[in-house]
Amino acid sequence: MSTTIVELARQLIRETSVSPEDGNCQQIIGSYLEALGFDVEHMPFGPVSNLWATRRGNGDGPMFVFAGHTDVVPTGPLAEWTHPPFDAVVEGDRLHGRGAADMKGSLAAMMTAVSGFLEANPVYHGTIAFLITSDEEDAAVDGTVRVMDELEGRGILPDYCLVGEPSSSRQPGDVVRVGRRGSLNGKLRIKGIQGHVAYAADARNPIHEAAPILALLTAETWDEGNEFFPATSFQISNIHGGTGAGNVIPGELVIDFNFRYSTESSEDSLRQRTEAILDAHLTDYELDWTLSGPPFLTTGGSLIPAVCKVIKTMAGYEPELSTSGGTSDGRFIAPRGVEVVELGPNNQTIHKINEQVPVSELV
Repeated sequence: MSTTIVELARQLIRETSVSPEDGNCQQIIGSYLEALGFDVEHMPFGPVSNLWATRRGNGDGPMFVFAGHTDVVPTGPLAEWTHPPFDAVVEGDRLHGRGAADMKGSLAAMMTAVSGFLEANPVYHGTIAFLITSDEEDAAVDGTVRVMDELEGRGILPDYCLVGEPSSSRQPGDVVRVGRRGSLNGKLRIKGIQGHVAYAADARNPIHEAAPILALLTAETWDEGNEFFPATSFQISNIHGGTGAGNVIPGELVIDFNFRYSTESSEDSLRQRTEAILDAHLTDYELDWTLSGPPFLTTGGSLIPAVCKVIKTMAGYEPELSTSGGTSDGRFIAPRGVEVVELGPNNQTIHKINEQVPVSELV
């Protein structure tokens, strides 16, 4: 097909698809893939748009899936953007816009790569597939995980999956992600007794109770990591307390925190150790846990060596195999026995004001 990577990426960026909205992105993708001979199925779940597309070759063979998302994070202050975030401006070698790197540029590269492959290989064995969601940047409950559940129920499981998340650090393909840390969220509510600051003996200040506990949690060594993962990290993201008045002891403090954890720890071990610290120091609290996803790791198999060989051949250097960064939808695919890697453009501007990607990197 004659549509270029840049044209496709600009079409997608122009769609205002702040998560979990898709805009018209998956219609654009579906039409492109149908013209290539793919069978396209739209799988909406709740407010989320999902697309599953397959093209089977001649004879049996493995299923290779390109996975990605059309949703993007909010823009932030529009006045701070050099170019409007959904105008998809090309300036020199730079494509500007929300989603240029994360990950509408990758989607455009996937589609044009498949078009080129089919033109060069009209006869091939196996199945090429696309799994696209609009729920990766948001709750991630009605997106890839729901599609994988549906496919598994049909007896369909891919052999290989390439997730187009922006993995590169300085130049294209210098970093390939072969796994991700787990993500476990906690919301801690410490109950106190509201009162006047002048009569502290008649109140109980939850902020004072929290201070030494937070010091213990942040100083705790949860594990040492291993050859594939850094040590588990505990981070506080939000603290809410107080009435706004300067003379009132608050009756409650709410703290949000997150564990990014290695395979040396588990959801159960982190919960138990955290609750043991809280039980030893607090008189009245509530704690709600939410698991965003367990850690996953692809080792062995044939996908990683193939990706490394291609990068070495095309770019001339060996990629670093990494598990760093945030979470991705690979966490819903890899645990089902699928070999998963993440490979995409430079990640230096993702989620930032003035997100952009070099056109040459997409090519």
